[in-house]
Order: sequence, then C-alpha cells, then structure tokens
Amino acid sequence: MKIWLSRWVCGAVDDNLGRCEAETAEAEAAGAEWVVFPESFLHGYTRRVEPGLVRERLARISAAHPRIVLFAGSFTEERRNRMTVWRGGRELARYDKVHLFPPNGELEIWEPGDRYVAVELDGIRVGLVNCNDLRFPEQARALRLDARCSALVVVGWWPWRRDWVWRTLLRARAIENAVWVAGCSVMASEWPGERFAGAGNHVFDPHGEPVRTADDRSYELDPERAAGILVDPLELAVAIGRVEVLGAGRE
Repeated sequence: MKIWLSRWVCGAVDDNLGRCEAETAEAEAAGAEWVVFPESFLHGYTRRVEPGLVRERLARISAAHPRIVLFAGSFTEERRNRMTVWRGGRELARYDKVHLFPPNGELEIWEPGDRYVAVELDGIRVGLVNCNDLRFPEQARALRLDARCSALVVVGWWPWRRDWVWRTLLRARAIENAVWVAGCSVMASEWPGERFAGAGNHVFDPHGEPVRTADDRSYELDPERAAGILVDPLELAVAIGRVEVLGAGRE
C-alpha cells in the first residue's frame, strides 16, 4: 500500500485549510491510500481556530475523497492537542496527546490525554502517536502488545536541529516492536509570529530499515510483514507471561 506524508509549510489558517484539501486530492491522484498531515499543521502553537470550522472542513475533504484515510495531524479542541482520523466524511478515531512537552509551554496550552488509541483500517491496526509521545517506549509497546498494532503513525512539530533525535526514536520504536513506523513532521512555519524549521519525514520497516521514496512524499509499505518478524513480541509476551523481580529487600 502507499502512504503519503505531507511536507507541510504552516501559513495562514484559511490558506492551510485550502492546501489541505488540494494536497489530499494530489495524494489520491498519486495512488495514496493514507494521507498524513503533521501535528498542529493548521495553527501551530501561537494561534487558535474554531474547532467546529476545522471539523466541517475535514469532514468535507474526507467525503470528497472516500477512498482516502486522512490522518489530520492535530488541532486544539477541548484544551486537548487532538489527532483525528477520517474516512468518507466520518471521524474514525481521535487521540489526545498524552505526553505534553513542557519546554514548549504545552502544559499551559493543553490538558494531557488519558488513554492511548489505535484504529483498525481494512484489517490493519494502527497506533496513533503525537510528537513527544515518541520519547516514551511504553506507549509504543502498549500499542503493539495490547492493541496488536502492526503500524504506528507519528505526527510531529519537531525542529530540524533535532532531526537526528526524531529519526533515531522512530527507528527505535520500529525495531523494538517489529512494526512499521511512519513519522510526519511539519517542514516549516512561515507565519510571521512563528518562524520554524521542522524535521524530515521518515518511514522505517519492522527491521528498522529506512523506506526510500522517489518524490519525498509517498512511501510503499506492507503492514502484513510485521507479523512474525524476528521474534514476534506478541508470542514472546505470552511465553514469558510474567516478570519476576529479584533481590528486593536484600543487601
């Protein structure tokens, strides 16, 4: 299957909504089945947009392209950094970022989510991960072992100067869990009050090998390859069954 990761430049909100619509059409024409936009791609950190307006436009875009699964990065709603997934004009799933990033003032902007979320898409179970969540391996592990995901879609507002960290964490989550990992970061913000240079987009297979792309946007992946690769962590977890803590209370 083909997944499209937007190389997104954040500008004025109205322009962003229009470009989201145009790029979804471009991705569909290129044969993509999933289209991913990065974290806070409509308004960044410094602006606010009416959630009802966002929902109306995303529903309209999704309805116009019913074959596409649209991962709409995130937008602010109910004081949450909310990632949503759409198909055929309907919201399939929403995930509120759990691990907020204090250095960017996120604790003052948003409330953290209280659960991890996976969504099933044509038999493929996909875990949703938002930016700083990527630093927490237990989230990816829970999505793999408890939700039995074979792929993770990660959206981010990650700086270019730390692209190597972003790339390393994406690869680590793929290797640790034998899953496909697709990371889509904002490329830049050109809004005058919020200039920003973002990290790259990266896709890793369940071995941690990078997936190459000819156009810097569309990637081929086969989620079925996650099953049984190397030592399947699902089987290993069943075999082990429990964890024994040794040495507690001893010198």
